[in-house]
Amino acid sequence: MTEADRAAERALRAFLTERFPTHGIMGEEYGTERGDAEWLWVLDPIDGTRAFLTGRPLFGTLIGLLHHGEPVLGLIDQPVTRERWVGVSGQPTRFVSPLGGTAGCRPCASLAVAELSCTSPEMFPPDEAARFERVRKAARRVTWGGDCYAYGLVPLGLIDAVVESSLKPWDWAALVPVIEGAGGRMTDWNGAALTLESRGEVIAVGDAALLPEIVGLLQ
Repeated sequence: MTEADRAAERALRAFLTERFPTHGIMGEEYGTERGDAEWLWVLDPIDGTRAFLTGRPLFGTLIGLLHHGEPVLGLIDQPVTRERWVGVSGQPTRFVSPLGGTAGCRPCASLAVAELSCTSPEMFPPDEAARFERVRKAARRVTWGGDCYAYGLVPLGLIDAVVESSLKPWDWAALVPVIEGAGGRMTDWNGAALTLESRGEVIAVGDAALLPEIVGLLQ
């Protein structure tokens, strides 16, 4: 982690504590405060630290809000490209970019024609790597790298699926409302809703029709 990560999280925590003193906060850098609160903010100040350090605009800031443990608000912000995704439970995802564009996942009912993405094959322990390999072989094509930016491409209809592991709540909490508000789905490797007790195995799809095929290959 970098001083930029820590400074950004301190600023976010100060802002949220001032405005929502009864809310809880969970962050990658400084742990959890008031973790049993009804409303819990989940922060990743720089998701994709390696990209940030090497000058690649694939990192982003993730801000999620859980209500009784359910993701109800999520924000992905990419400061270099000035792109921002905002998801609110029950509402369409909003996308802002200097180049324009709107959020909306594309139809894709089969992995055989799907664009699959994953940040790195190194994130999988051996048993999970073998399971992921079945998904990779079934997909039309896989692209590596991207961190949270890859998840932002799902609601833009540019990527059909992301399958990853070893994620913490601050890695996925903000993503769920963004992807699902654009018509997609985000679950664990069993197809169940993500919770704070989840193991960090994550599937994101733009078309829910892909989910049974991916879950089946991962078993």
